Amino acid sequence: MPDDLDDVPSGGNVYDRRVLALLAATVHRVPVGDPAALARVLEGLPDEAAVLLDGLVASRFPTILAPHATRLRLVVLVHLPLADELGLAEGRRRELRDLETAALAHAAAIVTTSRWTAERLTTGYGVDPARIHVASPGVDPAPIAPGSTVTGVPPRLLCLGALTPTKGQDLLVAALAGNRDRPWTARLVGPLTRDPGFVVGVRTQIAAHGLAGRFAITGPRTGAALEAEWAATDLLVLPSRAETFGMVVSEARARGIPVVAADVGGVREAGPATWVPAENVGALAGVLRRWLEDPVLRSGWRISAWAARGTLPSWTTTSHRLARALEPG
Repeated sequence: MPDDLDDVPSGGNVYDRRVLALLAATVHRVPVGDPAALARVLEGLPDEAAVLLDGLVASRFPTILAPHATRLRLVVLVHLPLADELGLAEGRRRELRDLETAALAHAAAIVTTSRWTAERLTTGYGVDPARIHVASPGVDPAPIAPGSTVTGVPPRLLCLGALTPTKGQDLLVAALAGNRDRPWTARLVGPLTRDPGFVVGVRTQIAAHGLAGRFAITGPRTGAALEAEWAATDLLVLPSRAETFGMVVSEARARGIPVVAADVGGVREAGPATWVPAENVGALAGVLRRWLEDPVLRSGWRISAWAARGTLPSWTTTSHRLARALEPG
C-alpha cells in the first residue's frame, strides 16, 4: 500500500484502511513511484502468498511484477486508472496506459471500486471481465448533520476532496459566483499539495469574483475536525470532471446531507443525488440557485436524504468481495 496510507485523507486511503482492517492483512507500505522498494517487498514474500497491491504502487512497474506473477497471487486494486488523471500531457497519458496495461496482465485478479471502472478496464485496457472483481466502498454509520437549520447562519456548502482539476473546485467557484446575490458560504476541504498551481488558480478566481469572505479553503480535515465540517453542512457539492465512485456521496448520505453531483464516471453507483452534466457551470449554477432560493425545496431534499440513510452499504460487504479476489481461482 502507499506509504501515505495513514497520513493523507484521500478516498483511496480511506478505502484501503477500512478493508485492510477487516481482512486482518499484513501491510507493507511502499513509497509511490519507488520500484526498488516494491521489488524488495515482493522478493521477501513466500511462494503462493496472496498479495493485494494498490494500483498507485504497482501499476507503473510491470517489470517488477513479472518475475513474481507465477509464484505469487498478485491482485491489483484499481481506484482510478493512472492515465485517467486529468492534467496529464498526452505522451505521459499514453505511457501510463501502456504501463498499466502491462502491469494488469501480470495480475491473477483485479479489484475495482465501481462497475464503471471495471468496464473502463475491459474496454480501454483489454482486461478479461472474468478477472475483475467489483468491491464498491462501504460507509460507516454517522449521526445526522444538523447543518444551519438550528443556527440561523446562511446555508453552508461543502466540497470535499483534494484541490485538483479532477475534483473541479474551480467549477463550483464559477457556479457560486453567479449566485453571489443569495446568502451562502462554501468550504473547500481537502489536501492542497497535489496540484499547487491549481490551488493558486482557485484562490485567484475566488478573489477575482470578490468572494474571499464566503469561501474557506481549509486544507485536509480528519477525525473530529472533519466530523465538525460534516455537522455544519447543508449541501455536499461534487463538481468532479472525473470520478470512479464518489465515496463522499455515500458519506453525505450517512449523515442525511443532500448532494449535487456531476454525472460523471461511476458516481451514480454511490447513491441518489441531484445530477448535473459534467463541466457545465450554467447547469450547476441553476441547480444551486433553485436550492438557495427555495426553502421548501431545501427541506424536501433534506427529508429525502434522511430517508436514504437506511440503504447504506457496509464495509464488511466490501471486504468480503475483495477477499474472494484473493482466493486461489
